[in-house]
Amino acid sequence: MPRTAGSHPRLVLGALGALILGGAVWAGIATATRPPSDAVQIALRPAAPPRPPLVVVEDLPQLAARLDREAAAGRFMGAVLVAKGDRVLFRQVYGEADREQNRAMKLDSRFRLASISKQFTATAILRLQDEGRLRVSDPVCQWIQPCPKAWEPVRISHLLSHTSGIPDLMARPGWGMRRTTPATLAELTEDSKRFGLQFAPGTKVRYDNAGFNLAAAIVEKASGKPFETYMRETFFKPLGMKDSGLDLDGGDHRVIMGYAHFPAGLAPQPNANTSIVAGAGAVYSTLDDLLVWQRALHRGELLKPFSYQQMLADHAPENTPKERGHPRRDWGYGIFSNRLGDQVRPSFQDRQIYHTGSWGGFRNLMLYQPEADVTVIVLSNNYHLRDQVFLISQQAMAEALGREFPTTLDR
Repeated sequence: MPRTAGSHPRLVLGALGALILGGAVWAGIATATRPPSDAVQIALRPAAPPRPPLVVVEDLPQLAARLDREAAAGRFMGAVLVAKGDRVLFRQVYGEADREQNRAMKLDSRFRLASISKQFTATAILRLQDEGRLRVSDPVCQWIQPCPKAWEPVRISHLLSHTSGIPDLMARPGWGMRRTTPATLAELTEDSKRFGLQFAPGTKVRYDNAGFNLAAAIVEKASGKPFETYMRETFFKPLGMKDSGLDLDGGDHRVIMGYAHFPAGLAPQPNANTSIVAGAGAVYSTLDDLLVWQRALHRGELLKPFSYQQMLADHAPENTPKERGHPRRDWGYGIFSNRLGDQVRPSFQDRQIYHTGSWGGFRNLMLYQPEADVTVIVLSNNYHLRDQVFLISQQAMAEALGREFPTTLDR
């Protein structure tokens, strides 16, 4: 179990509470082992906030100049937004939404978020905890029945922190067939039951899409609603995220085309099949809808302080190694934290809350720097722009924070 039973979570970003939610967010964390009583819980206020005008903004001149050059050279396609507090510092799009249909990219183009979707599923679980319908310490077998005997020690918290030991979809035989075959959450759950655990729950961390599919199935069981319906009624509609949703049926949902860069050139990737990552990667959204989500999540409008603390806590075992020579990330629930600026030059050390996303022709990165209240969103409809998306994200963050503008990667 990820340090929520027996010992306590290591919390990241200790100053975050005072900035965003006040001292109550982190109060009593050293002894927090269960949700607080109703007497001290706050009311949630998920309501559509005022949205900034949907216009081009280029108030970060170094970022604007570099993106113009990269896009003109064919080295970047996608959309970028940077905001500090409620002020949008940068909003621009580059390239085409669909080359074959000659459709230009728009400021409200819909992108597949891929694994950025995991924070939405984690928030749904934590919201149900806030409502008293479940606890992340619940055994998975309480909600998934019949349940394999090997899963008896697995808790919901393990699913959200990649520490369950349940093998990822891509680590199983027949991945190529599963990748292209539509599936329901019930079918994905039954498929996961066929495989034994890779390690004892809570003893290792290993990235796991399957765990978030199971978490989505638990959302359905605990809420009594289909996963897509629960997400729409609980989050997307109240927040006014009219261009966001889940693609579980293979419809286009007006999502732009994703591409991959092969030796022969840029090739469309029409078969996203996000049904097989229903809880791990099926959300689609836009720049400004994601800004609304970031503001609501990190300003305490979606979760009560205790659950928000759990989301940001580091649930990886203490012996988890460094990553490629850099300090390892903190593994929260559907979200990570690290000093990503240490991976560019010139470097900067501001800690960032983030998640990446790559699937079906898309490569994305969404960041939040809490002390300065800075959001950076980089969405690309080219799967093979991983390094470019990362460098752009750190250039955007550095300029918004007033740090020296990075020019190269150090990864």
